[in-house]
Amino acid sequence: MIALLIQLFLTFFVIGLFGFGGGYAMISLIQQKVVTAHAWMSMGQFTDIVAISQMTPGPIGINSATYVGYTSLTNAGFAPWAGVIGSATATFAVVLPSFILMLLISRFLMKYKSHPVIENVFRGLRPAVVGLLLAASLCLMTSENFGSPRESLWQFLISIALFLFAFFAQRVYKMNPILIIVLCAIAGIILL
Repeated sequence: MIALLIQLFLTFFVIGLFGFGGGYAMISLIQQKVVTAHAWMSMGQFTDIVAISQMTPGPIGINSATYVGYTSLTNAGFAPWAGVIGSATATFAVVLPSFILMLLISRFLMKYKSHPVIENVFRGLRPAVVGLLLAASLCLMTSENFGSPRESLWQFLISIALFLFAFFAQRVYKMNPILIIVLCAIAGIILL
């Protein structure tokens, strides 16, 4: 168990260190490490974790780390109390780099924020953040989320329709995200 906790800590420390752009940008990093590199869980379980992380209060990156920490230990056969320790470890590890960096740079950033070098660094980070957000979106466009036209054409078409509804309801009509979630859940219950 200790070896898994150390791996969990190091993995989420690195994710927290390089997760520029917030929680949504971290999703592709978390998926790559947790599902692909370490195989701590399946893609279906990861998709469920992302969905739960979006619906619960708090930042999605931290929520995801909490759920992944619990799930990875329970999937390895440890008791639920060990999963709680895994949750605490992953959550602490993903927050620690930001905490350390903010302590170190907050003093200097306020003093030099209008310096051309600092401005150029932030200009360079913006496209990287957009790329990480796009990667997170693409990671979630899987058959676990949308179904497959070969397996169930109806489920696939309904999933695409719900996706388009949610996108346009948010972007065009500025609908409340909670209302969008509720409406999509009701449609999913009725239609699927």
